[in-house]
Parts: sequence; structure tokens; C-alpha cells
Amino acid sequence: MRKRFDKELDELLSELLFMASLAEKAVETAILALQNRDAALAQKVIDEDVLIDQLEIKIEKICISLLTYHETMAGSLRRVVSALKINNDLERIGDHAVNIAENTLQLQREPLFEPLRDIPLLAKLAQHMVRDAIDAFVHRDAATAIAVCRKDDEIDALNRQILRDFITHMANAPGNTSRGLSLILVSKNLERIADLSTNIAEEVVYMVEARTIKHVGLDERSA
Repeated sequence: MRKRFDKELDELLSELLFMASLAEKAVETAILALQNRDAALAQKVIDEDVLIDQLEIKIEKICISLLTYHETMAGSLRRVVSALKINNDLERIGDHAVNIAENTLQLQREPLFEPLRDIPLLAKLAQHMVRDAIDAFVHRDAATAIAVCRKDDEIDALNRQILRDFITHMANAPGNTSRGLSLILVSKNLERIADLSTNIAEEVVYMVEARTIKHVGLDERSA
């Protein structure tokens, strides 16, 4: 029974890492498509999202199977519960990458809008959070996970600044309203990707240290 459990747990972690790599790549490709005004690349993100969706279902089934074992040790149980939650977060990251790709296609139909303001910086920060959260999970590294959580406020502040900048720009140039709104949505999706990365990082801390750091201050998180 234990060997079967360990085999399924290994399969779970392998599939979750594969899904994480797809979600991370989707975000990277969506941003590249936006910056290069590449419709084909944006469509690629949209088309390949089905792979992430299929993996979410497969991973959920493995988690449910593992949770039916009555002899599951506490540490292993935490890994399965965390994996189940991270699975959902990764699927949603993929969805937000699709949203960015769809906004890129919308922007393709209109004249070039310059500048992108701080969106490239926001994208870079969000991508780093995704990558670091996944690395924290792979290496069971609570310290890296907490560092990811600490970056979320910076992302939120930058997203608010981008929103203010585009609102001001649209007020001064009403003809750019449609394009401005599309880029505001891109910024919001990047902010949500960062939020989901924070969720993953919080689950890593729970998995490794058996403590919950949701809804607590930064000082308490590192306690």
C-alpha cells in the first residue's frame, strides 16, 4: 500500500511541475506577444491553454486518489493538500496569460499605442514571482516562499500607478480610450498572476513548516 502511495505521490509532483512549466511559459509568451505585437504568438498561448486545463483535471484526480489512503502521514498529507491548491492556482495563472493574449489580439486591430508605461516592468516582476514560487515548491524552501510573498505589495503599488497613468493619458487623449483600457486589463491580469504566485508561496510554507501565513503581516510571516 505504501509503495503504491509513494508511486502516485511521485507522479503527482512530476505532473505538477510539468503544469508549472507550462503556466510559466504561457505568461512569458503572452508578454512577448504583447511587446512584439505578435498575433501568432498570442494565439499560441490561447490554443495551448487546453493542455493546462487537462493537466488540472488529471492532477486533481491524483490528489483525490492519494487522499483516500488512510495511512497517509501528516507530512505527505500536507504535500497532497498543497498540491491540490497549487494545481488550481497554476490553472488560473494560465487563464490570466490567455486574457493577456486576447487583449494583445485586440490591440493588434488598432494603431500602435505607445508607451506601454510600466507594464514591461510589472510583467518582469510577476514572471519572477511565478518562477520563484515554483522553485520554492520544488526545493521545499520556505524562506524563498516568504520572499515571494513580500514582493506582492510592490506589484500592487505598481499596478495602481499604471492605472493612474493610463486614466490620465485617456483623459487627455480620448481617442486612445479603447487601447488604454486593454492595457489596464493587461496590468490587472499581471497583478492577479502575482497574487496567485503569492498563494502558491503561502502553500509552500504550509507544506514545509505546517503553519498558515495567509492573512498575517509580513513580520509574522517570517517569524
